[in-house]
Amino acid sequence: MDPFEARDAHAFDYGMHEGSAMKVSHHFAGHTGMPVAIQTWVIEPGGFEGFHRHEGQGALQEFYQVIEGRARMRVGERVYELGPGDSVLADAGVDHDLRNTGGTGLRVLTV
Repeated sequence: MDPFEARDAHAFDYGMHEGSAMKVSHHFAGHTGMPVAIQTWVIEPGGFEGFHRHEGQGALQEFYQVIEGRARMRVGERVYELGPGDSVLADAGVDHDLRNTGGTGLRVLTV
C-alpha cells in the first residue's frame, strides 16, 4: 500500500443517520490495518450528520475534529460551538449530532 493519499482520493457522496448528504473520504479506502475507521467529512452549509447513538455490542466511541468551517455539535444534553482545531468525543450510547453552522463547507476528521 502506498503510504501517501491525496486529499479526497477516496471521496464519495453519502447520507448518514437520516442527515444531509455529505462527502465522505474513507482514508486509504479503509485498508490501514488499524482497528478504527479514519474519515474526513465535508458537510455543506446548513447540513447535518443526523441525531443518533451507537449502542449494543461493539458500540462506537467517535472522535470529531473540525479542520475547516464552523459547527454546532450536540452530545447528550450539551451543545458545543466548534471551529478549526476544536475536537469532541461522543461516547458509545450517547445521542449526538453535528451541524454545519458556517457559510462554507465544514471539513471534519472523524475516527
